[in-house]
Amino acid sequence: MGNVPSPVQGHVVSVAVGRDAVRQAREAVAARFGEVGVAPGSAFADAVQLVVSELVVNVLRHAPRSPVDVVGMTVGAGQVVVSVADAEPRLPNLAPDAMRAGLQLVAEPAAQYDGDIDAEPARDHDSKVVLVRFRMPSQAT
Repeated sequence: MGNVPSPVQGHVVSVAVGRDAVRQAREAVAARFGEVGVAPGSAFADAVQLVVSELVVNVLRHAPRSPVDVVGMTVGAGQVVVSVADAEPRLPNLAPDAMRAGLQLVAEPAAQYDGDIDAEPARDHDSKVVLVRFRMPSQAT
């Protein structure tokens, strides 16, 4: 019998904003794929890693004074939610006709897996969190 993920699993890693941030964030998320039921190397895993990369690049471009990104991945109820928090409180405009190229690169793979993108103020400090939801395909488990 295969490894069955628990109903909800959350993983969070803090990544220092800098030259290696994208690589570190991608590696941290990929390291958890097996335990959350995402097949490493699958098209779905690639889409999740692309989103993580683009969200971290957006922090580097638009919140360079942020010392750390907090990259999270939550899996449950047939969904994977990737989140990236930074110290820039200004929320991005997520209207389809107003999204910048980087967020469009995030929205497209999410939509491909029946998901979406959202942003909200962080609860505990003056910052924001960008959330990308994916419906987990059956072949990813």
